[in-house]
Amino acid sequence: MIGNIEKKLKALELPIEIVLWDGTRIDAVGNPEVRLSLKSQMAALALSRPTLGKLARAYVRGTIDIEGDARQTLALGEKLVAGTSATYKKRLDFLKRWRHTKPADRQSIRSHYDVGNEFYALWLDQQRVYSCGYFKKESDSLDLAQEQKLDHICKKLDLKPGEKMLDIGCGWGALINWAAKHYGVEALGITLSDQQHAYAKDKIKSLGLQHSCRVELLDYRDLSYECYFDKVSSVGMFEHVGKGNLPIYFKKICSLLKPGGLVMNHGITTNSTDDHALGSDIGSFVDEYVFPGGELVHVSTVLKELARSGIEVWDAEGLRPHYAKTLWHWVDRLEKNEARAKSIIGEERYRIWRIYMAGSAHAFERGWISIFQILGTKPLGSGKVSYPLTRQHVYP
Repeated sequence: MIGNIEKKLKALELPIEIVLWDGTRIDAVGNPEVRLSLKSQMAALALSRPTLGKLARAYVRGTIDIEGDARQTLALGEKLVAGTSATYKKRLDFLKRWRHTKPADRQSIRSHYDVGNEFYALWLDQQRVYSCGYFKKESDSLDLAQEQKLDHICKKLDLKPGEKMLDIGCGWGALINWAAKHYGVEALGITLSDQQHAYAKDKIKSLGLQHSCRVELLDYRDLSYECYFDKVSSVGMFEHVGKGNLPIYFKKICSLLKPGGLVMNHGITTNSTDDHALGSDIGSFVDEYVFPGGELVHVSTVLKELARSGIEVWDAEGLRPHYAKTLWHWVDRLEKNEARAKSIIGEERYRIWRIYMAGSAHAFERGWISIFQILGTKPLGSGKVSYPLTRQHVYP
C-alpha cells in the first residue's frame, strides 16, 4: 500500500513529502511544498485511494496532519485524486426533502452559526458579513470589499427613504443596519440563529437605529406580512432552503412584496446544469461536517423558480472571483488567529473550518461552483415598472 502511494506521487511528479507513523519518510519529487504526516495505517488507506472528501475527513479527524500553504495544498490535492474532484455526483433529492422541515432547518442553522460570535469575529470583517465581498480593485481590503458589497446591494434595490425592506437570513445584521443608516429605509431582518439574533439586536441599539431597524428570530415561512415590503433581500441564505423547497421560498417572497417591489437573491450555485452535487466526495463532506441539508442548484434553476413564483427577473450578475478572494481572506485571517480559534471551538472544528473555507475558495477558482446576485420585480398589474432605465445608479 505504501509502495503504491510512493509510485503515484512519483508518477504524478507531486512535490509532497509523506511522514509515516513510524517516522519513515517518503521523499517528495523535487523540493517539498506540502508535508503529510500519517498517524496510522487507516490514514494510509485514505491516501491509497484518495478523494478530496476522504482527505478532508482524515485531516479533520487528525489521522493526517498537513503542513503547507492552503492554496498549494488544495491544488496538489486535486492532482492527487486524479481528476475526480471536478466531476459532479447525482443527488437523490427525495432523500433530502424531509430534512427541510422547520425544526430540521432551525437545527441545521444553529449547528453552523451558533459556534460562537467570538469565533466569527476572529476572521470576518468589521461589519460581520458572512458572504462574498465586492472587490472593485485587487488591493481592496476585506473590510472595504464588504462595505462595497452592502452598498452594491442597496443600489441594485434602488432603496428610497421610508421604504420597507426585509432581509431574509440577516446574519449579524450588517445589511439592514447599512440600509437603514445610509438609505433611510425601515428594515426588518430575520434569522434562525440565537447568537446572530442577540448580536444584531445589540448592534442596532448601539448604532441608535431602534426606530428604523429590527431583527426577529423567525423562519421565513412564518412571515405573515402580505404585499407589505417594497424591497426584499436574501444574501447567502437560499442555499439552506433545499431544492424541493425553492417553489415555496420564492412564492413566499413574491407574496411579501408589494406590486412593483424588488427582490435581490444573492446565493451560491453549482455549475452542474443538472443540479448535481460536487463529486470526489466533496458534497457529502460538506453535508456531514459543515452545512447539514445544504443544497446547491444551477443558476438556470434559480431563474426558472423565480419566474414560476411570479417574479420577473431583471438582472443576474456572477461574482465567482469575488467569493474566491473573500474566502482566501477568511482563511488567512483564521490561520493568523489559530491559537485563539482552537481555544474557542477546539482542534477538530478549527480543522473543519480551515479545510472547508480553503476548499470552497479552490472550488470557486476552478469554476466548480459560482455565485449570482439576481434582481427581480413583482410586476404591477399594468405591466409598468418603476426601475430606472439604465444601471448608472449601480455602476456610475
